[in-house]
Amino acid sequence: MRYRFIDQHRRVWPITIMCKVLQVSRSGFYDWRRRPPSLQAKRRCVLTVTIKSVHAQSRQIYGSPRIHRELLAQGEDCCKNTVATIMAENNIKSRIKRKFKATTDSHHDHPVADNLLN
Repeated sequence: MRYRFIDQHRRVWPITIMCKVLQVSRSGFYDWRRRPPSLQAKRRCVLTVTIKSVHAQSRQIYGSPRIHRELLAQGEDCCKNTVATIMAENNIKSRIKRKFKATTDSHHDHPVADNLLN
């Protein structure tokens, strides 16, 4: 996470200073940049694309539990918490349609006070 921050802001601040502030070694940062993505990182990228696809097919209505069920139905083996985490990281949210609730009842038999202020 710190290395990713350094990589994203290397054009703003010097790498040496960011490494000192974040208490990581410069050589560790450069080693991290050369390292290929792990199998887990590759799997999460594929899962992210699949989640975005299922979310779009559901007209952005499904949340993480329903998307998880849909992924299992498609044969994708994944955890419900992983789906929720990936959705949160990529700002994928379900659209919630709220029920209309009337807050004012104008049709009542109670006396209505006169408008003194006009």
